[in-house]
Amino acid sequence: MIRFIKDLFNNKEIRNRILFTLAILFLFRLGSAIPAPGIDSVKLTASLGEGNAILNIMNMLGGGSLQRFSIFSLGVGPYITASIIVQLMAMDVIPALAEMAKSGEEGRKQMDKITRYIAVVMSFVQALIMVKMYSDQYQVVSNPSWATFIYIATVLTAGTMFLCWLGDRISLKGVGNGMSMLIFAGIVSNLPSQFTQVYKGLISSGKSQGLLLFGLFLLSYILIIVLVVFTTNAERKIPIQYTSSGLGRGQSDMTYIPLKINSASVTPVIFASAIMAAPLTIASFFKANAFTKFMNVWFNQSTWQGLIVYLVLIVLFTFFYTNLQVDPEKMTENLKKNGSYIVGVRPGKDTERYVSTILNRITVLGAISLLIVAAIPPVITLLIPDMPAAAALGGTGIIIVVGVALETVSDLKGRLTQRKYSGFVRGK
Repeated sequence: MIRFIKDLFNNKEIRNRILFTLAILFLFRLGSAIPAPGIDSVKLTASLGEGNAILNIMNMLGGGSLQRFSIFSLGVGPYITASIIVQLMAMDVIPALAEMAKSGEEGRKQMDKITRYIAVVMSFVQALIMVKMYSDQYQVVSNPSWATFIYIATVLTAGTMFLCWLGDRISLKGVGNGMSMLIFAGIVSNLPSQFTQVYKGLISSGKSQGLLLFGLFLLSYILIIVLVVFTTNAERKIPIQYTSSGLGRGQSDMTYIPLKINSASVTPVIFASAIMAAPLTIASFFKANAFTKFMNVWFNQSTWQGLIVYLVLIVLFTFFYTNLQVDPEKMTENLKKNGSYIVGVRPGKDTERYVSTILNRITVLGAISLLIVAAIPPVITLLIPDMPAAAALGGTGIIIVVGVALETVSDLKGRLTQRKYSGFVRGK
């Protein structure tokens, strides 16, 4: 590990990318500490407790910026939600979007542009509702009027779109996926606070079993890390044969197509958390009634019903995103172009069906493993009444952090290997 880090910083290009990413993340954390204009963030923080489900979920995605009502309060949540909507609509629901999805890089750029337009609208609407309702419920707006609400909502919308731009800069000039890195930074910055909440709730309360429960909490985190690492690195290798002997070889070449058990990585967890937050956002701004009770029961991970909905969403998004990442039809075409075939399977439709079958089977395993990992902290919280609610959401955060960290390390290893090969070719 020490040598790997040394090799990274010895490489000028990779070193610059790492420093650039760190600079962007510092800018993100700096903005998260700047309160939105016209908001009494101290009064808001005092008014909101740990039991506020929507605050906990959105804080997880935004690193606590919502609780401080900073200019980055909305985080990249609206963009994630807009991305889900566009990708769902592109699945033959809207023909124009479906055509874009099949048009390669140019189509992807067009879809991303549409996603951002939708994200702007969603950000403004969400920010306007938040500011108005927080003003009515907690009286935290200095000069409550519609002009002030629109002004603050515009600032928050600009903050979200600025974060999207920062994420693009990381993806282009830094390391890892930009949006995931921003979520990663927000969660990591908030983890000490979550651990402190659990510690105070268990040990500082004076309960005799507090130390044992805190140890169980730490053990669950270690178990989550191990399981996420295992599921992220697990692969199913499909043997393929090359029939060409153009390089003078007297026999055919054999290699493998590696299909990850969980090709979607932690994206389903991020998507499911964003979807769970939306109904709670609406419910938290109404007086207690049958509607708010329903929302707080079925979309709150601290209840058995909400946990079931959350886990079902994770499974659905695992299959959905895996099919976006891996296209059996395109894989079959690439095999044909390269003059290769899967051992024991006829080329063409048989190959496509074979790859689809294998992909669906391993995705079932990936979805189940991700479901188990995501369920550990909430189940412990529900089974042990003394366990603070922050422990459940902290587990979701750890899943995201470990997954993004593994993807980033993989990206760095790939860049380092690429640079070594490039240097070898130039030296030759």
